[in-house]
Amino acid sequence: MRGLILALCFGAVAAPAAGQDIERPRARDAGIEIGVLAPGPLNAITDVAGVSVGHVTLVEGDAIRTGVTAVLPHGGNPYRDKVPAGFAVGNGFGKFAGSTQIAELGEIETPILLTNTLSVPEAMAGAIGWTLRQPGNEDVRSVNAVVGETNDGFLNDIRVRRVTPDHAIAAIEAARGGAVAEGSVGAGTGTIAFGWKGGIGTSSRRLPASWGGYTVGVLVQTNYGGILAVDGVPAGEALGQYMFAEELADRSGDGSVIVVVATDAPLSDRNLTRLARRAFLGIGRTGSPMTNGSGDYAIAFSTADSVRRSPERRASPAAIEDMPNARMTPLFQAVVEATEEAVLNSLFAADAMDGHRGRIEALPVDRVTELVAAARR
Repeated sequence: MRGLILALCFGAVAAPAAGQDIERPRARDAGIEIGVLAPGPLNAITDVAGVSVGHVTLVEGDAIRTGVTAVLPHGGNPYRDKVPAGFAVGNGFGKFAGSTQIAELGEIETPILLTNTLSVPEAMAGAIGWTLRQPGNEDVRSVNAVVGETNDGFLNDIRVRRVTPDHAIAAIEAARGGAVAEGSVGAGTGTIAFGWKGGIGTSSRRLPASWGGYTVGVLVQTNYGGILAVDGVPAGEALGQYMFAEELADRSGDGSVIVVVATDAPLSDRNLTRLARRAFLGIGRTGSPMTNGSGDYAIAFSTADSVRRSPERRASPAAIEDMPNARMTPLFQAVVEATEEAVLNSLFAADAMDGHRGRIEALPVDRVTELVAAARR
């Protein structure tokens, strides 16, 4: 496994030739506070109890810049102890393995994996192999592996297909709770957003007790474009880096984004689908019109015990809790805010990177924070 960097969720990894050695702040640490709701203690998807994240980052030579990110809904066997889930599509120019079964049955049974466009089969093979090896799954003959992707083919020589099933398994086994590494790690190693270096980002929101005290956490893989807005400020336009800018050779804004949403609110798969759809409002607030060439996907799941699809519940009729529709609005607000901030964190954390077809600069955080401060004044 020459050149493999294995990054646990609590350990940030900087790629070689990144061009910057300074520590980059998260958006909130730089004074940019998105929305009106408070984040959880970590401001990460892992603020939802039981959720864990793992990365495998592949940086090799001058041309390999890719990896795998895994999100696990709980520490048990996800095939036997399934969680309800919903799935939504913004613009569907992309691949999201396992989505039709999620739409049909409203549940997930494997870890959620993110990788690059041409490595979806390898990530699926890893998820399937890992699932078949779990105790209690000895008689399993069908596995719905859940894998999303974005295309990192500028910085990464994607045709090499460097990701293997073992890398996917390593990302699953690396998953931990706690702080989540962001920026150029895992599936975000070679991604680009709004013309700058993108990557993995995460954020969370915790509702006040009067609204249930629930937590919504989001993790994104950003690889898309548009006209970057930071807390409503048109930063991309001010910096001359935006879709339709005449001086830029590529003005399409095409790309993709994957949004993974976790919550401890006891939601049905129907309301989780509604929650997943609202994530795209957060993507829109960052300045994306969801272009023709973009694959925009969101998946949401609930970790609440009262809605788990456990073997006992599947064996006989059993009551499952279902939050009323009228109580969904605070959760909608939470997912919009957390998605927007997760995208900004992916940009703020990512260093400049040299790769297969050239160099992608990092978002100039100091200039962005100055623009936001000036707009507020």
